[in-house]
Amino acid sequence: MDRRSFLKTSALGGTAAAATTLAAPAYAQGKRTLTMVTTWGRGLAGVFDAAQRVADNVTAMSDGQLTVDIKAAGELVGAFEVFDAVSSGQADMYHGADYYFVGQHPGYAFFTAVPMGMTAQELANWYYQDGGMELHDELGQIFGLKSFLGGNTGAQAGGWFSKEINSPEDFNGLKFRMPGLGGKALGKLGASVQNIPGSEVYQALSSGAIDGTEWIGPWADEKAGFQEITKTYYTAGFHEPGAGLSVATNRDVFESLSPAHQKIIEIASGECHQWNLTQFLANNGAALQRLQAGGVKVMEFPDSVWDAFGAASKEVMDENMGDELFKKIYDSAMKSMKSSSGWQNLSSGVYTAQRDRVLG
Repeated sequence: MDRRSFLKTSALGGTAAAATTLAAPAYAQGKRTLTMVTTWGRGLAGVFDAAQRVADNVTAMSDGQLTVDIKAAGELVGAFEVFDAVSSGQADMYHGADYYFVGQHPGYAFFTAVPMGMTAQELANWYYQDGGMELHDELGQIFGLKSFLGGNTGAQAGGWFSKEINSPEDFNGLKFRMPGLGGKALGKLGASVQNIPGSEVYQALSSGAIDGTEWIGPWADEKAGFQEITKTYYTAGFHEPGAGLSVATNRDVFESLSPAHQKIIEIASGECHQWNLTQFLANNGAALQRLQAGGVKVMEFPDSVWDAFGAASKEVMDENMGDELFKKIYDSAMKSMKSSSGWQNLSSGVYTAQRDRVLG
């Protein structure tokens, strides 16, 4: 599939091609500026911070010879339009969550999160040691992109609800915001699943347009203000156990860079992956305590709901197995996850359980 040729003949491709001259990388006195579009509203806690971190890394590591001009969602293109904007050349690069783009290819979900999938550590193990990065690149070649992991939220919360969830049947008819393959799985339980950009979720929840939402975790959720609308909060979710964020550069633009600048983008993104994960995890505990002090009721889904999550997730995966590349990515990710999980459960899993018991 030649994605770039296809786009040039499409309506979007025509618009993007016309804008390419305007959006081409800017040069000034030997310096180069790349335009980055994002799926994030400006200032969204953690996720916009990650985009800014990548940009700052690039500037510092290149000694100012390569800079990144960040455009928040809606400033150049909409949140869910960044993929096509970069693929077509309307913008140089994007920062976002690749599971927003499962419509382009369902395999993109694995580079954010899939339901009942990998933790943040397991994702990193697969990506950097077990072939995940190479598969991300193989997928990107179809669409004219060069992609790297560039952030991670850690395990995401089950979300905010207008009512308690006591059985799988409670999802029937529930209007709920959840992107990616997790959203498709929730739809199997009868939920009316909405895919809404992060900067629009508060308004949708407060207006009653949706009955509930997942976002990220206690710190980012508190910053978003969801506790002002509802007090029912499920802290463990099935849909994003370690959600990766991505940096994708238009492949022609990436290949036009010097090898040193190419490596800077790769390393700047990789450093942000670890930095962003610690940012979320370091802030979540105190934020959860503040939410509870403010009257938020912290809950866990019952086993019957987890069982339903598992069955629905398997059904969604099975529906995509006819795609050869999806199956290749799935098999690779699951093999790595099984290998990582076995050792982690017997080592750090046992240790942390015993440590917390002994120390109280």
